[in-house]
Amino acid sequence: MAEDIVAQLADSLAQTGVEEGELSYKGQGRKLNDAQSVEEMVKEIQDFEGLQALRLEGNTVGVEAAQAIAKALETKNEFKRCYWSDMFTGRLRSEIPPALNSLGDALMLAGARLTVLDLSDNAFGPDGVKGIERLLKSTACYTLQELRLNNCGMGIGGGKILAASLIQCHKKSSAEATPLSLKVFVAGRNRLENDGATALAQAFQLMGSLEEVHMPQNGINHPGVTALATAVQHNIGLRILNLNDNTFTEKGAIAMAQVWTHPKLVSSLLVKSGTGGKKKVTELNLSFGEITEEAALAVAQSIKDKAQLEKLDLNGNCLGDDGCKALKDAMEGMNMGELLGSLSDDEGEPEDDDEDEEEDDEEEEVDEEEVEEEEEEEEEEEEEEERTANKLSTPTSAPRPPDVSSFLSFPSPDKLLKLGAKRALLIEQQVDVTDATKTAEAFLKIASVYKENNDVKKAVLDSVDALLKKAFATPSFQGYSFVSSLLVLLGLIKSEDKVKPVVVVPGHLHTLEHVVRQDYFPKESVAVLEAFMSRHCGCSLLFCYLQQYLKLINYHKRWDFTLLYFQDTFI
Repeated sequence: MAEDIVAQLADSLAQTGVEEGELSYKGQGRKLNDAQSVEEMVKEIQDFEGLQALRLEGNTVGVEAAQAIAKALETKNEFKRCYWSDMFTGRLRSEIPPALNSLGDALMLAGARLTVLDLSDNAFGPDGVKGIERLLKSTACYTLQELRLNNCGMGIGGGKILAASLIQCHKKSSAEATPLSLKVFVAGRNRLENDGATALAQAFQLMGSLEEVHMPQNGINHPGVTALATAVQHNIGLRILNLNDNTFTEKGAIAMAQVWTHPKLVSSLLVKSGTGGKKKVTELNLSFGEITEEAALAVAQSIKDKAQLEKLDLNGNCLGDDGCKALKDAMEGMNMGELLGSLSDDEGEPEDDDEDEEEDDEEEEVDEEEVEEEEEEEEEEEEEEERTANKLSTPTSAPRPPDVSSFLSFPSPDKLLKLGAKRALLIEQQVDVTDATKTAEAFLKIASVYKENNDVKKAVLDSVDALLKKAFATPSFQGYSFVSSLLVLLGLIKSEDKVKPVVVVPGHLHTLEHVVRQDYFPKESVAVLEAFMSRHCGCSLLFCYLQQYLKLINYHKRWDFTLLYFQDTFI
């Protein structure tokens, strides 16, 4: 009987998390080849009054199926959000541009005004960008706020096409007194390199409206980093700048240090914001960027007057033993030694001083010649791919898997899996479990990528089990503070610091359902969760389902005293 109820809970959770006006086919694994295969879907789209969003993630859509779906979208003038990541798995590369063109043309015909366009995890290359070029330049994108193109293999050519499209959209929309004001841009793992990043920097500088920019693992070195640093200074509302796992070197690091000291940029670089009012930088993450000792010391000097700073992360760079010591001494000399993160993964000084001389004008000219040769080779490779059209669109855009910092900064199922068999241990080592709030944040980030896919599900549950086992076994870990932080982040209680709650997704609830059954999770903590969800069952259907589950496991025997801990915190 209990198993049946739990199964019903899982089914209910799978159907939740749908936004207003949203039709979702997310994660259903449908193979949609032709018009016949989407007949039911087309009818549902046509019959959906006030359709604002369509989720097609986790299915595979062919050209004919896309054309049929597009036809149904032609009358949906209230349409706003395209959640179309991971929807071309197993398709020929030549199929993707016409499919995207059909869908984009339909939205333009409908008079849609998009706010979200998510095409992440579709390895469509430069040709795929051409498939959305018309859409990006059209009136449908004048209102675009989020553009997500993570792990699409765009390359330098695709980055240039994308930048030109955004610039054209801004120019045309400005002429109509409605300038494009993009807020979120995501394009990690795309092999953009310097030329692609520099082209996009021009678009960023023109818009001046960005709040989040995520471009990790793109093979960008100091010319591209410097261009981006210059551009983000014109985006004074910027909160998050994620350039993790690119090659900064000294010039790039110094350029970023100048961003940090820019008087108009009062927001947060790679993580969280401060309390109330204007958002302030609390953590600066410049890890794994091939930064040398001199540049690291320059960065340290740039933050000496930043009283709000909580952490400086320069791990995984090229400081060497002497450089690490010099950096620690410099931070301690400014009474900020406790803010410096671990340097345990430092890669040592560069083996050859000539590598550091690449910034010289003469060698930069050589670099330009090499880039041109690489572009020619890339074009030849793309032509070869076109000639062998049987090659499937399997993502191959990353030179190496992401590290734990990259995953926690911008979580995705793919990143979690790419951490490998030791992912649970790596995450356990990365997160400071003596800090209950950071542990709660890490838990929710891991849980957010939960999928019913066996590999992803196992990876998520193994990781949270390892993290929380270590946390609750640590004598200094404050279990009540962890639960309190969890309730704040889930939006169930208020915080004096006015912490912004996360967007709750089914993965949070699935994972929480799992952990409350484990021996390491204290029974009194389960009681607190049950008590608060009982008080707040009207605020979210998701919490109602989990609250019923918490009752099922019959752990709520002692909770009167726990409510005293949270008195006067109810919403």
